[in-house]
Amino acid sequence: MATTAATMPCWKVGPVEASGGTAVGTRTAAVTAADDVVRHAPDGLAVIDADARFVEANPAAVLLCGLDPERVAGAPSPFAAPDEAAAAGRSGELTVAWEPVAGQRREFAYVLSPVPGQRRWIVSFRDVTLSRLRERRLAAIAKAASSVASKRSLVGTLEALAHEVARTDSLAGVQVMTVNSTGNRLHVVGASGFGRHADFFDKLMECRALGARLMMLEALETRQPIVAPSRYEAVMRDPAWAPLKELMRHPRWDWFVSVPLLAGGEPVGILNAFFAPGQVVGDTELEFLLAMAEQAAMAVDHAALLEWERDVARREERQKLARDLHDSVVQQVFSMMMQARSLGVLVARGLPPTPEKLAQVADDLSSSAQDVLVDLRGMVVELRPAAATAGGLAAALRSLVDSTAARTGMTVSLDVVDQADELAALDAALLEDVYRVVAEALHNSVKHAEADQIHVRLAVTAHGRRRRLVAEVTDDGRGMGASSDAARTADCASSGFGMTVMRERAARWGGAVRVRQPAAGGTSVLLSLPLPTSLPATPASPPTHEENAP
Repeated sequence: MATTAATMPCWKVGPVEASGGTAVGTRTAAVTAADDVVRHAPDGLAVIDADARFVEANPAAVLLCGLDPERVAGAPSPFAAPDEAAAAGRSGELTVAWEPVAGQRREFAYVLSPVPGQRRWIVSFRDVTLSRLRERRLAAIAKAASSVASKRSLVGTLEALAHEVARTDSLAGVQVMTVNSTGNRLHVVGASGFGRHADFFDKLMECRALGARLMMLEALETRQPIVAPSRYEAVMRDPAWAPLKELMRHPRWDWFVSVPLLAGGEPVGILNAFFAPGQVVGDTELEFLLAMAEQAAMAVDHAALLEWERDVARREERQKLARDLHDSVVQQVFSMMMQARSLGVLVARGLPPTPEKLAQVADDLSSSAQDVLVDLRGMVVELRPAAATAGGLAAALRSLVDSTAARTGMTVSLDVVDQADELAALDAALLEDVYRVVAEALHNSVKHAEADQIHVRLAVTAHGRRRRLVAEVTDDGRGMGASSDAARTADCASSGFGMTVMRERAARWGGAVRVRQPAAGGTSVLLSLPLPTSLPATPASPPTHEENAP
């Protein structure tokens, strides 16, 4: 039956008395009132049959579902008719997606009520498209922020972000591109819908040479987002886009938005969004893209900062290695060389060394070579990355402690307190820095403290509502209050190069390193780091439109 606002059927809302003029009049008035309620209700009201087809629908339902008012009866509905078993265990609102025409996706929250004695159901439903979209966008922004905060690889982060943007707004495609260090190339790092083609930028430059307008480069240069309606048709008609037409032909898209990734006000990349046919770009769509672009920019900026820190760390490690080699190995090898040369001088002067002299030199050379070997083994152990140990940080420290005890003859012990096994879930770079700090503190105790015993403690502890990672290296050596050489050693340990590197490693994770003198004597180096948590997303800046871009 055709159902319009003018011909809406009378929906029975309850039993009425069927006899007597007054009863008939009352019934007619009640039916008319009920009919008015149904006709003017803001929510959709409809009757569906066992085949999930409409039987009747009020004007709101006709509008929400995009129905032909003259052909409601028999039209397919988005609401599945439940079987009796499913209906018996079902309660509360359900949700369903509906796409009356391509590109116009809607989501309905609905409730089904059976019509007594019939294989029909009354459906009451409302449009929750915008509210669910907002929820998904907020979730996507939070997820992107968490991904950035968790310090995954840049490629993994931007690939996940591209898929999240495309999935959240049902886009045809998304590209996240970054600028290389020299600023003269773009690289597709994350993509959804479109693949990451190695020659994409080269083909893009070919299009530019042919006269194509590259809006993504305009967005990069102006530092402002650009919106282009019906961009797909313009690209496909323009012969200048011939080198990229096959790559951009599928999936089918329509509107195009390019948003620059800005870090410290400087462009570090581009987020390109390709909207499906039927979708349009409004303020809310742009706000979401700006928020996601901000997260992408944070990921790029963080990756650049991390790479810079790694370069600094590598330079510092090389400087430390050079210093240690000079202080120990180089000097001892120089001594060995001078001893061997002295024998050559004696022979050259016709004064062959006595057997006693040869035995003394050989003993000195053997002792020096043994010292060199011990120092080199210690450096190898200290340079070994903690992440390379299968058992994680605890196993790496155990190996470090055991090897130190074996080569020095000192008593070196280790305690690890990690009842919830939280260390295994921490970032590998954080664990590497903890290992380096402990190794440096242990190295200082062995080389300068003249200690007999060293104790290393690693623990995950509670600090108010936060969890902290604590590492402590304690020795029973000369301590910080000793005079002359010991005092100079303590000063070097607390403010020298090694201590500077230790403090920088701790500060990278919001932690600190303190040097203390226990009451029982000796020295204690304490590292304390807050365990990382996710960072909140930052609000996006107001968007700009370029509505008439070709």
